[in-house]
Amino acid sequence: MIFLPLPFVVALLLLILLVAMLRNEPHEGLRPFLALLCLCVGQSIIVGLRWGYDIAVLRYVLPVLASCLPPLVLASFRCLIHGEGAAASGLRWLHATPPLGIVALLALSPVLVDGALILLFVGYALALLSLGRAGPDGLDEARLDRAHAAHRALLVAAAALCVSALFDLAIFLDFQWARGANAALIVSNGNLVELLFLGFTADVAARARPLPAGPANSDDAASLAKDREVLDRVDHLLIEQRLSRDENLTLSRLARRAGVPARQISGAVNRLARKNVSQYINDFRIAEACRLLRESDMSVTAAMLESGFQTKSNFNREFRRVTSLSPASWREQNRPSSEPTGTHPPHTHGESESRLIQTE
Repeated sequence: MIFLPLPFVVALLLLILLVAMLRNEPHEGLRPFLALLCLCVGQSIIVGLRWGYDIAVLRYVLPVLASCLPPLVLASFRCLIHGEGAAASGLRWLHATPPLGIVALLALSPVLVDGALILLFVGYALALLSLGRAGPDGLDEARLDRAHAAHRALLVAAAALCVSALFDLAIFLDFQWARGANAALIVSNGNLVELLFLGFTADVAARARPLPAGPANSDDAASLAKDREVLDRVDHLLIEQRLSRDENLTLSRLARRAGVPARQISGAVNRLARKNVSQYINDFRIAEACRLLRESDMSVTAAMLESGFQTKSNFNREFRRVTSLSPASWREQNRPSSEPTGTHPPHTHGESESRLIQTE
């Protein structure tokens, strides 16, 4: 009978997931997720070869591959936060140091490799939790209908990294106490849990990426008119029916109210407004917050809640994106005494419908 190690089964499942992602999702913005899945597949195959067929030389490859996982997980979820990728681009080279450090330890002091991997996995798990501390609202580059799922995937990914650290500790202790008698079983189970969790969380988070913003086709007047009609219908709901102030608004709910498929709304916003649905709706919310800050003595927190935001961190971040100022600074500069009556918040969707729809 042919012996098929369990990690090979895991690799096959992850490979199917990878192929499905390549076939069904646009590739733009998904490179970290695709790289993470490829790495999971490769590591699972090598684990199967090492412990299923006792290819001892691969023991030098596994720690290096394992050290690449946490930076890729963090990079994947950073894609779902506005400005995180740009802010971290200058420090991207730092995430190459874990595998380089493991290579150095393998050459100079192999006994320290297990401890270094445990610290690495726990450290990146904490970094992931810090990234998601603002909740689903913090994943402002995620599509509204998938933000909660993406946030849960982030928490599961952080847990998977911690579980991986525990399995590394168990392997280390097994070699210390039982000369590695149970190492193969521990590694197989650890591989099953860690890589499957990371693979499926990568898939969930990747599906939360907004659709790529492609340029409107000037030759297809019917398509452009349809996009404008969809956006007009969405604008009516957000402005006239004040749906933008609903803190529980999701893309799926907006689609139901508009009577338009969610994918069609997302595509129209991407093509005409050059932004994702979350940013588009937040522009309306910021416009309302600006109005409240300018025309009333309402506190910043009250204006935040009244305009539809749930968390202060997301409100402050979006407010700076739209106005380039903090709420308090904007209020100081835009009180009625310092501007003519009837002016609107700068750089917001409250100015006119012509600024809601920007086409090239």
